[in-house]
Amino acid sequence: MLLSSCDDLEAASAFGWALIARGVSDRKSAFHTPVVATCGLDGGPEVRTVVLRGADLGRWTVRFHTDRRSGKVAALTASPRIAMQFYCARSKVQLRLNGVATLHSDDAIAEIAWRNSRPMSRACYAQIRAPGAVIAEPELGAASDAQGEEFGRANFVAVEVAVQRFEWLYLAFGGHRRAEFRRDDQGVVTGRWLAP
Repeated sequence: MLLSSCDDLEAASAFGWALIARGVSDRKSAFHTPVVATCGLDGGPEVRTVVLRGADLGRWTVRFHTDRRSGKVAALTASPRIAMQFYCARSKVQLRLNGVATLHSDDAIAEIAWRNSRPMSRACYAQIRAPGAVIAEPELGAASDAQGEEFGRANFVAVEVAVQRFEWLYLAFGGHRRAEFRRDDQGVVTGRWLAP
């Protein structure tokens, strides 16, 4: 990490968003697979790992995809508040994002995301069984089990998270650094330092 990012709020924010952007395009990046937390239907926390598929710094949004039949869709429909955590041991940076999720299934955002998905990714949504369905024996979700692209498209959901709060933490031998950034409804971003 660049040392100049450690003592400058704008540089810290820019560095964090650059790591997120890299996570979209680089499958080997630690930021490619963030952890997502939602409020389950029973009121308890639900945590899972997702694959980061999009990020827009100008709009302060990030995007991942899921199956319409999954538990997270039901949870986000009931309560769209969401938290995400990214961590890279190499750069020693942890990012925590809080925001509101919007589910896109039958609109232009979903259609563009579907068209830009690779065939092997699309096959995941064409499985006959819903994610988490009880089965008698272990099985692989093989592409050969897929029901066809039209079936898969009907199950595809793009989840777009409007980030409201973004926390940056840099772990350093010489002293940690922590900052918080908030974006209001008018798009104005404010930042401040926090005790690590």
